[in-house]
Amino acid sequence: MKELLFQEFEQVSAKQWKQKIQADLKGADYNETLVTHSLHGIDIKPFYTSEDVQETLKINNPANWKVTEKIYAVSAETALKKALNAIEKGAEAIWFTIPSADIEAETLLKGLPQEIDLYFDLLFLDPGYAAKLNKYLEGRSGKSFLQTDIIGKLARSGNWFDNLKKDHEDLEKIVQNSSNFSSIISVDASLFQNAGANIPQQLSYSIAQLTEYFNYFSGNTSAKKNPVQFKVSVGADYFMEIAKIRALRWLYSTIAEEFGWSETCEILTFPGKRNKTIYDYNVNLLRTTTECMSAILGGADAICNFPYDIVYHKDNEFGSRIARNQLLILKNESYFDKVGNIAEGTYYIESLTIQLAEKALEIFKEVEKGGGFLKELKAGTIQRKIKESARAEQEAFDEQKLVLIGTNKFENQQDRMKNELELFPFLKKKHRKTLLEPILEKRLSEDYEKRRLETEENSKN
Repeated sequence: MKELLFQEFEQVSAKQWKQKIQADLKGADYNETLVTHSLHGIDIKPFYTSEDVQETLKINNPANWKVTEKIYAVSAETALKKALNAIEKGAEAIWFTIPSADIEAETLLKGLPQEIDLYFDLLFLDPGYAAKLNKYLEGRSGKSFLQTDIIGKLARSGNWFDNLKKDHEDLEKIVQNSSNFSSIISVDASLFQNAGANIPQQLSYSIAQLTEYFNYFSGNTSAKKNPVQFKVSVGADYFMEIAKIRALRWLYSTIAEEFGWSETCEILTFPGKRNKTIYDYNVNLLRTTTECMSAILGGADAICNFPYDIVYHKDNEFGSRIARNQLLILKNESYFDKVGNIAEGTYYIESLTIQLAEKALEIFKEVEKGGGFLKELKAGTIQRKIKESARAEQEAFDEQKLVLIGTNKFENQQDRMKNELELFPFLKKKHRKTLLEPILEKRLSEDYEKRRLETEENSKN
């Protein structure tokens, strides 16, 4: 019966659809009227069909995703207490940021459920401390990830932890004593997004950075067995961000296969900072919700949502609870945990994935031709390219072509934030000697917000 029903309708080709649309436009130009030119160098058409996807990319997305809580370890006891509280209230993985080796590893892990996945972001490089963590993780059923990214440290700060030789030697020691970690090497792709890089740049620079590790460990068979981790921030461009995560997974498996590395990678995602605002801050709740949805549909392994007030408020229970509950609602009430690889086969997303992957590969080849990520970073080429993209995005925001509701459009003029700022919400420029120019993160609305804060101050005088 179903087959007979569909036989009643003739098939319509993409060409026929376009002809019908052009007739309805009554002389208006199709490309100017209906084709959107994105900042990512990809034109968005008004409709997509099977003709736009000649072949689909083989992408092995996870069957489910973990609700992840990020905790800054001021002390081991306090961090453990926060972790246990988060787990009790629905967190399925804990992401510890550890600022120094003074944080006792044994105390930090004592009493944590064995099945919980753990991520460790060390803000220092210490093989001895990593070995302690590895020891205390023995026997756990949950996965544990050590996020070691010495090249990312160089890109973000302009300096190594110590120097090139010492950092790589320490990394080798960490790899040698990592039997209880599921992964040791990571790439922080969020730096590029938060600095204003377009999506093809984010993908290509992440892969180029990863290739530096692959080349260094080319003869290390033990390192190749472990998957690499990506820390990925998600922006506001809903479908593009879905395609970005899918493209990253495909690009990784393609490059990893060439180097004989594990073709499975771990992707930990979280909302980006680029589009977050201090004015009309509740809108950040909507932004982070759609960004987490993009991460889910794109196939992230773990998702950490950030509080709506993270830009200007210190860590607080209310903000953390709301952020966690956003994910729990998506998972338990919105059925976002029922199907894996849900975006596969959608003509629009498949087309975006392929185009982003192709553009990223083009940029990646240019970086490799220039001597690789480290050489291009030292020459300032990568910084310059990101600045160009960031400038284009900033101009779109300033001209209201890129809209942040409550900030550059439909703003509440009665909003007052001067007395609400517990944290400095703007780019901090530290005058220090660096080996190279660091890649700096900056929110789109910073300059606008500074002017509004000045207006608040002047109105009091």
